[in-house]
Amino acid sequence: MKDRYENPLCSRYASEEMQRIFSPDFKFTTWRRLWIALAESEKELGLPIAQEQIDELRAHVDDIDYDKEAEYEHRLRHDVMAHVRTYGDACPKAKPIIHLGATSCYVGDNTDVIQMRDGLLQIRTLLVNAIAALAAFAEANKDVPTLAYTHFQAAQPTTAGKRASLWLQDFLYDLERLEFELDHLRLLGCKGTTGTGASFLELFGGDRSKVKALDEKIAEKFGFSGCVAVSGQTYTRKIDSFVLNVLSGIAQSASKMATDIRLLAHMKEFEEPFESEQVGSSAMAYKRNPMRCERIVSLGRYVICDVQNEALTASTQWLERTLDDSANRRISIPEAFLATDAILQLTINVIRGGRLYPKVMEKHLSEELPFMASENILMDAVERGGDRQELHEAIRQYSQDAAARVKLEGGENNLLELLLADKRFGLTRESLRGILDVRKFVGCAPEQTEEFLDGCVRPVLSKYKDLLGVSANVRV
Repeated sequence: MKDRYENPLCSRYASEEMQRIFSPDFKFTTWRRLWIALAESEKELGLPIAQEQIDELRAHVDDIDYDKEAEYEHRLRHDVMAHVRTYGDACPKAKPIIHLGATSCYVGDNTDVIQMRDGLLQIRTLLVNAIAALAAFAEANKDVPTLAYTHFQAAQPTTAGKRASLWLQDFLYDLERLEFELDHLRLLGCKGTTGTGASFLELFGGDRSKVKALDEKIAEKFGFSGCVAVSGQTYTRKIDSFVLNVLSGIAQSASKMATDIRLLAHMKEFEEPFESEQVGSSAMAYKRNPMRCERIVSLGRYVICDVQNEALTASTQWLERTLDDSANRRISIPEAFLATDAILQLTINVIRGGRLYPKVMEKHLSEELPFMASENILMDAVERGGDRQELHEAIRQYSQDAAARVKLEGGENNLLELLLADKRFGLTRESLRGILDVRKFVGCAPEQTEEFLDGCVRPVLSKYKDLLGVSANVRV
């Protein structure tokens, strides 16, 4: 159907895997698996639940009648109870024990945490592959000199690999934060209507040890180390805020990198992948716009702004529970994951398929190197007996003349010719070539890059070697 709004994150940008994680099928079959885990755990702790009832629940995990559920929800105005009744209709024997002792947040909140965990695992895979792509780029270009910029004004040279290491370091920090949140992610568990566990204490005849064991069993069945220690009806919404801050960090890193590449594309030093039939502009046929990097920045801006949803939600919850989080979280959490997924797919694609143009980089270096080399020329002349103050003034005047020629007349930078012609500097073309060797101006950039890759990046790639090798395609 094309007469209804489509979410572009699904139709244009995010991967099938991330869409699956936040799909209705994943969500509502997880609800059913949580009801099964609840029934199983209650049976294990002594409640009179038959194995036949659990088997019936298991047989109907995937066959959700969405039409029937929609009818129930229209009447009841309650999504969880609509699904309880739909599941109960499919499982008449188990119907009496579905959702026994639980509140809606048992399925809602626990599923949210499971989706965020699986989403973070998918993001981690893509992030590791982005790191691997940048590491390969940095290694290949660690010795390739390029003009560096401060304030987007020409500065001392660096290397293309060293510049990539700056992007790479940001993504490594993001991976550290992601791992922290994964390690600290906990289920809500079974805490009851206000987090006191009163309904389960009643079910277990006042045996508090069984109430605690119920949480532990459910966490174990879903692969978590435990549940949150205390809660109201919901887990604290600060958890959502923490997780989305990780996604925002990735969006920030990717946007910074993509912005740099857009600047380099303007200078024709770097070009993102451009396919044989790709059109850069509907009007200007010659254009090769950096659309992938522009998309990274555009989606990144969305994720960075989206974090405010969870910050505001966490800060405005009332006492043990309020429902003004629900509609917001249905949109803000999935979309943050979908957008970050797309950002990382694009990042991998750009770095793996992008192209450097060293000859253009050399040209830009040659335009600025005379100014940068003036200090070296001065020291060389002083070592051979020249007057430092006199030579400094000469270079100052020649530099201004050369700059004016470039800016006012559009001419070439002739500073070196002016210095060669001045006998006070004692220069020859051969000695000048030695002074102008660009490798003398990049400092420790090649060594810094290799040390960074060896000490910081390669151990990470070794740790996550089983996650490497994913494809990253641009859908449109």
